[in-house]
Amino acid sequence: MNRRLVIAAAILGLAPHAWADAPAKTAASPAAARMRLVTTHLPPLVLEHGGARPGALTELVAELCKRMQLAPQTQFVPWRRATFLATTMPATAIYPLTRLPEREAQYRWLAPLYDEHYVFLALRKGPFDVRSGQQMKTRRIAMLRGAGQAAMLRELGYSNLVEAASIDEVHRFLLTGIADAAFGERNIIRTSLRNRGEEADFELSAPLRSTTAWLAGSLDFSPDEVQQFQRAMAAMAADGSSRRILARYGLD
Repeated sequence: MNRRLVIAAAILGLAPHAWADAPAKTAASPAAARMRLVTTHLPPLVLEHGGARPGALTELVAELCKRMQLAPQTQFVPWRRATFLATTMPATAIYPLTRLPEREAQYRWLAPLYDEHYVFLALRKGPFDVRSGQQMKTRRIAMLRGAGQAAMLRELGYSNLVEAASIDEVHRFLLTGIADAAFGERNIIRTSLRNRGEEADFELSAPLRSTTAWLAGSLDFSPDEVQQFQRAMAAMAADGSSRRILARYGLD
């Protein structure tokens, strides 16, 4: 059995033979019909224990799947593990995944979900000046482990990067001096600060990079299935469903 499949089975707490048998038993089945979702806690986009408000993108994906008559289970895991599972396990989709050139061939890009805007976050009067980012390239910058921000920052000339396991850990790194600044999606950062009542203690830069977050799938999703997902998402945009869901969370 492929070593990466054994590792992934262990991560999910399954017997290795369960994954070994799965492709053979379901090889003729469409990936969408067997789809499972992996994601992580990223308020306000994805909330692990959100109840009636599970996050804007969770609601978008749920509505998309409903229109396609799909009912996938969702597993919350650390982000790096989520990307590992989506590139090793069959019929696995991940969201919200930033579409970057180095990721292009690793996934099937099922549906665009949300326009992201990436910014620096730093303590006021701290060692990192968010208005002079070009002069801050030697400073330590925290980000979520396995996220696409690392590639963005390296492209911009930043190399002193500190990876964290969660949004909470990014915040802790800033408060304890492990990192001088954080780099992340603007609405995720704002929500994190608002939930802690610390908006006045930090400041944000202007956006350095804008991208699109996607629902992406493992490579066994067929081109026809990709088209089905994208047609369903286009219909949601056309009838205003996407906009209304984002608006409920104060997003556009």
